[in-house]
Amino acid sequence: MPEFTYRIAQAADIPGISELMRLSIEENMKAFLTAKEVEASKEMMGVDKSLIEDGTYFVIETEQNGETVMVGCGGWGKRKTLYGGDHTAGRDDSFSDPSVDPARIRAMYTHPSWIRQGIGTLLLEISERAARDAGFKTIQLGATVPGEPLYRARGYQELERHANATANGSTNIVIKMEKSL
Repeated sequence: MPEFTYRIAQAADIPGISELMRLSIEENMKAFLTAKEVEASKEMMGVDKSLIEDGTYFVIETEQNGETVMVGCGGWGKRKTLYGGDHTAGRDDSFSDPSVDPARIRAMYTHPSWIRQGIGTLLLEISERAARDAGFKTIQLGATVPGEPLYRARGYQELERHANATANGSTNIVIKMEKSL
């Protein structure tokens, strides 16, 4: 197994994060969604700069051929927005109250060349720990169909699922899931 390190994402990481997200969406979702549904996923997925500004978004890196490479990204949110990028409609960027509101797992992506190597689990572990340390008692996420098996394996329970209509006539399934911290 390669050795992975993590750090808090910075604004300078946004171009690399954007490219990793694009590759992850286009390649990792193919086994679960039609080509039209993969394209539609881009309408709701993308960089959320508030996560980076809040210091709750992580970059996962490893060494490859003597260079540090970004192999994953993701984090947690202390705002009420459940999922989506800066461009996603229906955002609520107000802060959550840890005594009554859940934290959010947000925007988890793994580079297609590095899937099934523990990056998603690592992101969940560091995000859950940080949210717990911030006083949150529960954590929620909006899972995609490809992400659902990982979240179930890590103890998340489905609360509801809904289909979002997209501009190309497809639907995006979002599975709202929760876990106690």
